[in-house]
Amino acid sequence: MTDNEKYTALVEKNADFDGAFFAAVKTTGIFCRTTCTARKPKRENVCFYDSIQDALSAGYRPCKICRPMESANQIPKEIAELLAEAQENPQFRITEWELRQRGFDPNTLRRWFQKHYGMTFQAFCRMSRINAAFGAIKDGNSVLDAALGSGYSSASGFATAFDKIIGTAPGRAGKEPKNVLVYQRFDTPLGPMIAVANETGLCLLEFGDRRMLESEFSDLQKRLGAVLLPGKNEFTEAAILQLLEYFAGERKTFSVPLHAPGTAFQQRVWAALREIPYGETRSYGEIAAAMSNPGAVRAVGTANGMNRIAIMIPCHRVIGADGTLTGYGGGLWRKDWLLKHERAHL
Repeated sequence: MTDNEKYTALVEKNADFDGAFFAAVKTTGIFCRTTCTARKPKRENVCFYDSIQDALSAGYRPCKICRPMESANQIPKEIAELLAEAQENPQFRITEWELRQRGFDPNTLRRWFQKHYGMTFQAFCRMSRINAAFGAIKDGNSVLDAALGSGYSSASGFATAFDKIIGTAPGRAGKEPKNVLVYQRFDTPLGPMIAVANETGLCLLEFGDRRMLESEFSDLQKRLGAVLLPGKNEFTEAAILQLLEYFAGERKTFSVPLHAPGTAFQQRVWAALREIPYGETRSYGEIAAAMSNPGAVRAVGTANGMNRIAIMIPCHRVIGADGTLTGYGGGLWRKDWLLKHERAHL
């Protein structure tokens, strides 16, 4: 499809190409869906991008009329129904053949869940089954009843899956204190994010497509001896509100209590990150020096990468010694966007 053909689709508000590409307007610095109802710019003032990521990386902002980010991150009705079914029925299982019979392409569904939840749909179902079993054991049910009730026919298979996700044997789960982590998905201008909290504070805040997000969930559950369940509490709600204010340029600091388990050194690094002022950057060496440990540059970098609470523990403000952008779990394009966003709202 040529750029001229794309421009024709934009002028005609052709819904057939909604999401297939995005139109960026050079004179206003915004990008739109093909169905945008705003006045159409001249052809020479428009360029096209295949993805929202590419448009954001080029410095364009989402249009406030057609809201391309919201349409991209909205949960499709059929997927929402599948999610509800998986969460309401602990024994829910579905094969790829059955997914196709219901009109789903398994590969498309897998990619959607990876982007929005950081795991495949099947991994989401496994986590839901094990967490339901965890709750049943805590409520006094036997391990066998919990296994059968969550759709497992093999006690050994259940025990292996349980230990992998919860971090303890099923028989011990009923004797240990009950902790619950709630997770809440929400949309932002940079894509979907997930907030996880317990009764103490916010434990995780990550972009939904972050690699290894499923491992972070598992690690949190093991460290805190907790079950991870969909839901919300005062900390996830406060985090979402404050983060959306941040994206709107209306907030520069955060007051949500944090509960980020880690080593003593990691805690010191994360505390140092929170001292970096809004709109400014520091190198790994400067962070190490501020901690009175100038030889710990590499260790600082490792701890920085282990941060689970994006933006509120601002690891995006750490750059290379030469001023270049370095690795960021949410993607360098997001790091670049966040730094530009903060500088624009100083």
